[in-house]
Parts: sequence; C-alpha cells; structure tokens
Amino acid sequence: MRLHSLHISAFGPFAAPQTVDFDALSAAGLFLLHGPTGAGKTSVLDAVCFALYGAVPGARQSPGASLRSDHAGDAQLTEVRLELTVGGRRLEITRQPAQPRPKKRGTGYVTEKAQSRLREYDPQAGKWAALSRSHQEIGEEIGQLIGMSREQFCQVVLLPQGDFARFLRADAEARGKLLGRLFDTRRFAAVEERLAELRRAAEHQVRAGDERLLTLAHRMAEAAGRAAAGEWPLPDAQPGDPGLAESVLEWAAIARSGARERLDIAAQAVRATESRQAAAQLALDSERELARLQQRYAETERRAGDLAARRPEYERLKARLDRARKADRVAPALSLRDEAERAHGAASGSRERSRAQLPAVLADAGADQLSALGRTLRQELGGLEAARRDERRSAEITAELAELEREAYGDDELIQEAAGWLSGWEAGRRRLQDRIEAAQEAGTRAEHLAGQLEPARGRLTAARERDRLEVEAAGAEDLLRAARDRAGAAHEAWLDLRERRLLGIAAELAAGLRDGEACTVCGATAHPSPARAGAGHVDRAAEEEAYARHTRAEEARAETERRLAGVREAVAVARSEAGAATVAELAELTGRLKQEHTEARGIAAGMHAAREALDRAEREHAGRLAAQQQAELRASGRTSRREALEGERIALEKDLVRARADAGSVAEHAALLERRVRLLEEAVDAVRAVETTAQQLKEADDRLADAAFRAGFDTPQAAAAELLPEEGHRRLQHQADAWQAEEATVADRLAEQDAARAARLPRADPDSARDAFDGAERAVREAGSALDAARERGSALARLSRQAADELRSLGPLREEYDRVARLAGLTAGTSADNERRMRLESYVLAARLEQVAAAATVRLQRMSSGRYTLVHSDARAGGRSRSGLGLHVVDAWTGRERDTATLSGGETFFASLALALGLADVVTDEAGGTRLDTLFIDEGFGSLDDQTLDEVLDVLDSLRERDRSVGIVSHVADLRRRIPAQLEIHKERDGSRVRLRATGLSG
Repeated sequence: MRLHSLHISAFGPFAAPQTVDFDALSAAGLFLLHGPTGAGKTSVLDAVCFALYGAVPGARQSPGASLRSDHAGDAQLTEVRLELTVGGRRLEITRQPAQPRPKKRGTGYVTEKAQSRLREYDPQAGKWAALSRSHQEIGEEIGQLIGMSREQFCQVVLLPQGDFARFLRADAEARGKLLGRLFDTRRFAAVEERLAELRRAAEHQVRAGDERLLTLAHRMAEAAGRAAAGEWPLPDAQPGDPGLAESVLEWAAIARSGARERLDIAAQAVRATESRQAAAQLALDSERELARLQQRYAETERRAGDLAARRPEYERLKARLDRARKADRVAPALSLRDEAERAHGAASGSRERSRAQLPAVLADAGADQLSALGRTLRQELGGLEAARRDERRSAEITAELAELEREAYGDDELIQEAAGWLSGWEAGRRRLQDRIEAAQEAGTRAEHLAGQLEPARGRLTAARERDRLEVEAAGAEDLLRAARDRAGAAHEAWLDLRERRLLGIAAELAAGLRDGEACTVCGATAHPSPARAGAGHVDRAAEEEAYARHTRAEEARAETERRLAGVREAVAVARSEAGAATVAELAELTGRLKQEHTEARGIAAGMHAAREALDRAEREHAGRLAAQQQAELRASGRTSRREALEGERIALEKDLVRARADAGSVAEHAALLERRVRLLEEAVDAVRAVETTAQQLKEADDRLADAAFRAGFDTPQAAAAELLPEEGHRRLQHQADAWQAEEATVADRLAEQDAARAARLPRADPDSARDAFDGAERAVREAGSALDAARERGSALARLSRQAADELRSLGPLREEYDRVARLAGLTAGTSADNERRMRLESYVLAARLEQVAAAATVRLQRMSSGRYTLVHSDARAGGRSRSGLGLHVVDAWTGRERDTATLSGGETFFASLALALGLADVVTDEAGGTRLDTLFIDEGFGSLDDQTLDEVLDVLDSLRERDRSVGIVSHVADLRRRIPAQLEIHKERDGSRVRLRATGLSG
C-alpha cells in the first residue's frame, strides 16, 4: 500500500483546504512531520485513517467528538480525499462526516448526512471511474485490499510508540489484550468459551438427571405409603451424591415386595364383605316386595269406592253424548241453509246499489229491458271509432303547425343575427391581422434587447465588484502600512538586541571558561579576570526570539503585499469590464433594458393567441354564412307545408262537430257511453243474482225440515240447540272413556291373588332391612377402596421403578460426555493438572505470535543497540492468577544475562519499542495476507535518544528503503530537522493550521 496524496478541508485544526503530496515526500524515503504542539501533526494521520476506515484511531475517537474544524465557515464542507495504490490498483477515497449546515430556507442548521465515494483510475482510458457511494461497500472493498482492520492498521502503519513502550513494561494480561486485538485470536477464545459452555451444559444435564432420579425416589416413597416411607435410607440425598442410583433401585425392590403382600390381604377382605352384602340384599328385596303388595291392595279398594260414588254422573254424560250425535246428522242441512240465506242477502244489496245509479225511469225495469238498452248504447259507441281517429289527426295537425311557427321564428332570428355579424366581419379580421403583425415586431425587438441586457448585467456585476475591491484595496493598503511599521520596528528591535549582545559577548564567552581549559578565543588556560555580564545583558535566546519576531513580521508583510497585489489585479480586471460608468448608471440602464425586454416578450407571447383567434373567426364566418343560406331555404319550403295542413284541418272539423254531440270532444262522448253501458250490465247481473239466490234459499229450507224430522227432532231449532262444538264433544267423550278405563283397571287389580294374600300378613318393615344393607355396602366399599389403593400402589411402584431404571440407563452416556468435555475445557482454560504451564489456549496461540514478533524485532534491535540487546520470548509460568506464556525479556550481550524489559532506560525503551513495533508490523502484515505496506509513520519518542543512538535508529529506518518503503517521523525534536531533509511543516495560525513541504527538490 502506497499513499500518493491527501486533501483535507475543514478537518480538525485545518480550516482552509490543504494538500499533502506523499509522492514528493516519499521520494526521499525518510521524511519528517513537525510543527508546534497542537498544530495538527497527528491530525494528518487521523485524516489518513478516516479516509480508509471512516473513523479516526480509537484513542482519539472520544464520544461526542467532532471532526469538523472550529475555524471553518458555514459554507465550507468537512472533507478528506486520499489517493493511494493498493493491490496494484490506484484508488481515490473521498469521505465527508455528518456535519451541520445552514438551512436553505429560514434560520438555523440541519445535519448533513455522512457521504463516501470510491473511484479507480483506469490507465487505458486515462480517467477516473466511479465504483461506489455506499459506506458498507467501500469499507468491505478497502478491508479486503488492505487485509487489516482499523485497529491493526493503526498499530502497524501509524506505529504509536507510547503504546509499545507500555507494552514492554506491561504484564502478561495487558500484552494479551493488545496481541489479541492485533492477531484476532477471538476464535481461540471462542473455543475456550464453547468448551466451557459444553462443560456447563453437560454438568447441567447430569445434575438434571440426578434430580429427576431423586424426584422419582420421592414419588416412590409417596406411592409406598406411610408404612414403607420410613424405610427410605437417604432422607437428605442431593443430586450428584455417590451411590444415589443404586440406593434408589434397591429400596424400590423392597417397596414393591411389601406392596404385593398388602394387595393379597386386601383381596381376601373384599371377598368376605361381598358375601355379607349379598345376604343383606336378599332380605331387603323381600321386605320391599311385601310392602308394595300391601300398599297396592289398599289403593285398589279405595279406587273401587270412588267409582261407585260417581256412576250417576257417568249416566248423565252418556245421555248428553247421544243427543249430540243425533244433532250432528242435521248439521250439514243447517250449514247449507245459512249459506243460501247469506248469498240471497248479498245479491239483494248489490241490486239496490246498481239501481240507485240508473235513471228513475229504469228503477223497476227487468233484466231483459236493461239488457236491450245496453246493446243499443254499445252499437252507438262502435260508430265513434272513426271520429276518434279524425280527432287525433286534427290534434297532430295543430301541433305540427305550432312547430312550424317555432321553426320560422328561430330561422328569422338566425338570419338577422348572421346578417348583423357578417356586416362587421372585415373590420374584425383587420384587427386580428394587426395583432399578429405587432407580436412579430415585438419578438424581433425582444431578441435585440436580450442581446443588450446580458452585457449590461455583466458590466453592472463588474462595477459592483470593482467598488468592493477598491474598498478592500484601501483596507489592504492600511494593513500593509501597519505591517511595514511592525516589520520595521521588529527589525530595529532585533538589530538593537544584536548590537547589545555583541557589546556584551565577552561576558557570554567568559561564562563558559573553566580553569585549566583553553579559551576558545585566545587559547590561554588561565583566566585571571573574566568579563562579567552587566545590567541589561542580552543573551543568545533573547536575540533569537527577537530574530524570530522579525522573521514573522517580514513574512506577514510579504503576505500582506501579495494579498494587496492580488486585490489590485482584480480591481484592474473589474475596471476593464465595467468601464467608467457608475453602478447607479449601469443599474438604471440594466433596469430599463430589462423592463423593455419584459414588455416586448409579453407582446410577442400573444402571437399564438392572435393566430388562433383569427382561425376561429374565419371558421365562424364560414359557419354563419352557411347557416344563413340554410335558414332561407327552410323558410321557402315551410309556407307550402303550412297551407296544406290548414286545408286538411278544416275538412276534419266538419265531421268532428257532428260526432262530439253535446260533449267537449269525441273522447268525452265515448267515455260517457262506455259508463252507461257498464252500469246497465251491472244492473242486469244484480237482478238475475237475486232471482237465483231466492230459489236456492227455498230449496235449503225444505231440506233442513226433512233432515230434522228424520233425526227425531220436532223442529230444526231443537236440533240446532243440541249441537256441540268439536272441542266440547271431545271433552265429554274423554271423560266417559276415562271412567270406563278406571272401572276395568279396578276390576283387574281386585282379581290379583298375591296382593290379597299379602294384605292378610303382618305389616312389612323395609327401613330396618335397608339399614342392614347399607352397613354391608359400606363395608364392601371400604374393602374395595383398600384393594384399589393396594393395586394403585403396586402399579405406581412398578411404573416408577421402570422410569428410574430407564433414567439410569440414559444417564450413562451423559456422564461419559461430561467427563470428556470437562477434561478438554480444563485443558484449554489452563486449570487442568495435564496443563503443566497453566496456559490457556488463546495464550498459547498469542505466545507463538509473540515469539515471531520478538524474533522479527531482534533483527532491528541489535542494529539499533550496536549488537547489545536481543528480545526473547518467555513461556515461564506466572505466579498467582497471572497469565502464563506471554513473558518478554531482553538479553544483554554485555553482561550475558536475561532481564525483564521493564528495566530498560528511557532511550533504550524507545528504540526497543520501535524495533518491537517494526517487527510487529512485519508479522501482522504476513498474518493479514502479506499486503505490501510501502508507507509507515512513527509518532514521537525521539527526544530521549543521544546523538549516536539517534543515528543508529535513523540508519535502521533508512534501511527500510531497501524494500522501497517510505517512513514518516512525527516529531517536534529540533535535531531531526537538520538530519532529515524531506519535511512536512505544520504551521499553527489563528484562523487554522496550514501544511508546507520543505526540502531540496520539493516545492512549498
């Protein structure tokens, strides 16, 4: 992986856009990132990490922290863009974090969502191709290409020296946490946890089996009863107790034997009580039968006495039923006579109503006279059918003549309206043609004004910019004068201090004289009267501080001059574009042109409407002219049609006058005749119906008298009085049948011999027999309950014993599985006696990785320490509860002894931790798939080295170029600026930090 360039905007301390050219820095192999404390050296590395992984290193990603620069303006977006080559592909990653921006409408801010973009350079096409805008897709793509997580990248590429210095002095637990994150040994820790879970699950299953077995034992004790429960040998047994299963099965066998003995005793008791119950049942049945027969005989004698008392009533009931049966033979004739009488009354009422509607002369007319008069009226009604047709035709002629009048009126109006409209046609067409010509001219004028309006707007904008820049130039000139004054004052102050220091330089040189040491000026070793610093003496630091102020003032002056030159150049450009006119003049010109252009466009926009209006008017002219001609043709044909209809109507009226008679119309005359015919027909039917019903009533009277005589009644009225309704007849018959049935039943029961014999015996006593039977039955139930309990106890003990045996068989494989998993879990957790060094599985894997890291680090450590130190891994067992296998020692070649890395001095700790970091980078890189890392960064720690050690460390770092690597050192040590020519300076300013490249061959 090689970095090419980094672009930062509004990120961290960097407000203005900044660009870091890593290609230029990497050309020297070793480059330096330096600047004042808090300037933003580490923020450059944060930007690289943020571009790759969308987050800064974990130690600096504090909750609630914002990546946006506090110096940036509202309109400037926070953005990081990194160009790099990884896996043979040149990519560009752009990331924008979630950040606030001003609302487009109203006041306040809204949060802009985070955005990411990934592009790849296509060398054949010579351009960039977009790959993705998804955070997740970009993260997966970069993670696969680099082969490392963000935490691994921060440890391997950014090399935080403070972390590795702590790593050297840390205990095994702390080393294990760091190595576990870097080498991702979570799968081995997961194996440990999985085995522990399996052990706990197996233990839970075994204990659950013991609990089930113990539960079965207690259930067997309950089933055995109180007599056997006292024999339970383990009243306080718990799951996991040794010998629990054997004790349960042994006791279960004893309990089953006792239950079988108690079952035999209960069966014998049941048989004895059942014999006594059978004898008591026979005695009870005999007493109940005797009591029944005695009660039956007494009840029969009582019912016989009741029948004898009610016999006269029965005789009267039979006589009434006989008379009702005779009257039933007369009932049909009575019904027929009543029906004939009702029909005759209805016919008489209908005749009277129909005669009331006839003329008085016909009140006493017979049916034949009325029928002949109806036939005469019906003939007259048939003669009116032709008159009806003529009357309808006359109405149709009247309606048609009215329609002709309406059509004539409409056509007259249409002809007049068309004539009026056509008279103004030419003038209207001329107006529409004038509108079209005016719109065409306005369109041409609008195009001409548009060509003048745009240059006028440009000149107005340039004039406004010219006035603004002139004000800015005046302000810049004031700032330049102030900067020149400050630079001059700083220069004079520096020269003054320099002169005062030169005047007192003898005292400064004398401060370094030592007796016996040669003077650097004259070479004398004796110094009898060294000069002493007087009041107001200026030392080297004061002079350098004054010089620095002078330099900064000069830089500020130069920057102000450059800014003023830029403003003046912009003023000149604006003046050339705006000319000599003022803003007010140009604004007035632009407004006038805009108004004229708007008016012209408005008139031109009406051209389409004017053309459509002309087309509509021409179509309307043709339509009105055609309608006028059609109306004139219809008027000429309408006159002849009106004359023909008038003649036909006069001829029809002559015949209709005769047919109407005194009525208003033929239809009214016909309706009157039809009503008279209908009344005559109804009167004829009513007269004939009266005659018919009178004859039927006389015949019904004769039949009724004959039927009453044959039934034995003197008059029909006597027969009607004896009639009974159906419900009454059924009630009397039911009473007679009930008396006869009761008489037969009593006779049968008096003939029974067993009841008569029982009545002669002493009175029965069933209650005493019932009490004896109840006592015997209770004894049987109690014996049966004891037998059922004994059977249930034996069945329950047998069933629970089988369950206990099945449970014991199923527990065998579980106990074997638990023993095997427990041994494995103890071995991987380091708690087993088989694990001599008490090393967990994860610690064992990490120890192997630490051994590789120590070997890789030793190669560089020996060079840095001139062959003195060697890092070795120690797997010695740690005391107490500390983790074993992660010890790290240093072998001192000067003493030949091995000691803990915590005993190294500050400088030794630095280069040892640097060697460890570089070795770890190599191992993690190989572990991650061998991704080539062409750019590394080392953060601080060089201030603790002496000159010789610093040279050796720099030689080791410089040797990384042999593998075409570039190493960036992040430090503010002044000596490194002289030793490393390629530098990236970070300048801290009030409005945000800036970056600058300084080195031979590099542009700033």
